[in-house]
Amino acid sequence: MLARRFVVVLLGSFALLSGSFARAQAAGEAPLDALGGHMRAEVNGETMLLPLTNSDFSVAIDGDLATVSLVQTFENPTSTPMNATYLFPLNEDAAVHAMTMQVGDEVIEAQIRRREQARQEFEQAREEGRAAALLSQHRPNMFTQEVANLMPGSTVRITIRYSQSVPRVDGAYELVLPLVVGPRYNPAPRATAQLVNETEAPRQQTGVWNIGPPPAQPRGVFGLTLPSEIAPERVSIAVDLEAGLNIANVASATHRLNVSGQGRQRRAVLAEDRVIDNHDFVLRYTLAGSAVQAGVLTHSDQRGGFFSLVVEPPAAPSEAQIMPRELVFVLDTSGSMTGEPIEASKAFMQRALTTLRPGDYFRIIQFGSTPREFTDGPVPATQANIARAAAFVRGLSADGGTEVVPAMQQAFAVRQQPDTLRIVVFLSDGYIGNEAEVLQFMAQHLGRARVYAFGVGSSVNRYLLSEMARRGRGFARYIDPTETGLEAAHDLADRLDMPVLTDIRIDWGNLAPTDVTPAIIPDLFAGDSLRLMGRFTGQRSGTIVVHGNVNGRAARMPVQVTLSDVPTNATASTSAIPIIWARAQVGDLMRDYSSSAELRTLQLNTAQLEERVTALGLEYALVTDWTSFVAVSRRIVNADPNSARNADVPLPMPAGVGPEAYGMSPAGFGGASTPEPGFYALMALLLLLGWITWRRRAAIAH
Repeated sequence: MLARRFVVVLLGSFALLSGSFARAQAAGEAPLDALGGHMRAEVNGETMLLPLTNSDFSVAIDGDLATVSLVQTFENPTSTPMNATYLFPLNEDAAVHAMTMQVGDEVIEAQIRRREQARQEFEQAREEGRAAALLSQHRPNMFTQEVANLMPGSTVRITIRYSQSVPRVDGAYELVLPLVVGPRYNPAPRATAQLVNETEAPRQQTGVWNIGPPPAQPRGVFGLTLPSEIAPERVSIAVDLEAGLNIANVASATHRLNVSGQGRQRRAVLAEDRVIDNHDFVLRYTLAGSAVQAGVLTHSDQRGGFFSLVVEPPAAPSEAQIMPRELVFVLDTSGSMTGEPIEASKAFMQRALTTLRPGDYFRIIQFGSTPREFTDGPVPATQANIARAAAFVRGLSADGGTEVVPAMQQAFAVRQQPDTLRIVVFLSDGYIGNEAEVLQFMAQHLGRARVYAFGVGSSVNRYLLSEMARRGRGFARYIDPTETGLEAAHDLADRLDMPVLTDIRIDWGNLAPTDVTPAIIPDLFAGDSLRLMGRFTGQRSGTIVVHGNVNGRAARMPVQVTLSDVPTNATASTSAIPIIWARAQVGDLMRDYSSSAELRTLQLNTAQLEERVTALGLEYALVTDWTSFVAVSRRIVNADPNSARNADVPLPMPAGVGPEAYGMSPAGFGGASTPEPGFYALMALLLLLGWITWRRRAAIAH
């Protein structure tokens, strides 16, 4: 009888260590039979009610610009009103520009507000018993959706709309839809960084930048604290693709697809209809015919004229023309890399060592809680040194915290070999919360080195890795060992070449664009593309010249450009240009914001940068660090707002990630520094003892 009435008992890791494995129900508590079929669990002895959510993505791609509609459906399957919070990711370059909320037959258009005002309106609505939704950004790829007064048996639908570019990566266009936020390790704050509450105004201190902590990880995690059988398959994806050339291929290495259409149009949907959101969705497509080496799109409306210029690199130089390299491999061997990720990293390294050329030098630094190096400094790429390094890599194992800054300190502390190009190769899942500290340190110590960032895992922190690559004038690539196996690691290890086109600058001729982004033009690698965006006034026609260097030799490409302020019939592609431009401007400003004053490209202080980002957010209805969307129903749906319980939408563990990634407690996701322990055998033993204790209590109850 007791077993039949027992719905779910969850054993949090703190409960394991304290001996509180299972708790008898408190006297007077409502019988579990009354909640039959409802999502109910216990974590650390505390009763939790679990809201449900579905996420439905509809993507329209026109050429290489995408508009995305994401419908989040929140349901309350319990008998208690809820205030639900959902932590979810988006593409790190997504420009979120619209949101609506539907409650019953009432549809509410969300309003963009300053973050503090949006929070106040949301909390007032919650206290009044109105349905409300609040969308907040915590990192460019990390958001929370809060829903107030989600009533029993009711459904609330939130529709988020955003735009993003689809970059060309290794010769194919690549659309990425992140589906789950992985855990984040937070080192203790150092003297060079200061963590503040995100709701506080930044304090103006010379030489000190401020970042807010990431939000708390939901206590309920499928596969960690929740049994997997109650995890719904809750994601659907449909992609409609249209291009100016015939589409040669559409494929995904992460999900099985059904693809229809021909010629210049394709439609791709998930073969399984719905899937669990435990790893990122990646779609790649190629176009038939010769690639255009430069192309311009324009858009004009009441806000003025905007343009987008895409540049392809010239042919790559031959190997004989490439200068020697000093490769510094920085390998994440923290506890979150346990299992498939560490094996993929080792496979990458074994292959990378075989690609070293005579004249190259290399180093290998592994890090968890502390860094450890293969040698005291750079060694030449001789067969003997490569063999010793291969043995070192084979012996690597995963354990400890994710202390990136000490590892990067060690990478840059050693003097570079003369007449070489230093390339720092960083392999990690990026599961940290102190991204700004890492990026600032890297910017201060880069010099002329380049950073190639390789994300290893099914749902890595793409914001951190892409920003490392952008600031390090390199590239970011990703290995999903749960889908592509170790061959992908081998393939990416062959990509450690130097950029094809460096020191890029644009001679705009008689054109006079303003607010051009990116502020610092990155180098171009074979198979990739570069997008420049800006504003213009009036009708202009002329020739611009793209200048750069190919292995030290000057290269130039003239491009005929016509910019018109006559409003055009907006296509999905051109109408997204202003939004994507504004989002790119925010990205440039935020890079300055997270940099010390002497490294900023604009002569603006922290308060001025914040105000400029806020102004862009309000003018273009963009979610930023300081602007949020809020929607409030006209009706009062909860006559007793105090009866609503706060509840998190549970998340799955990313595929291939184990409990080690979450440290001692899933509740410590966004809190203080928590080591990732190496003694889970002990925890398993304690779990067994807890189960025995529960069985004995069950027998007594019978």
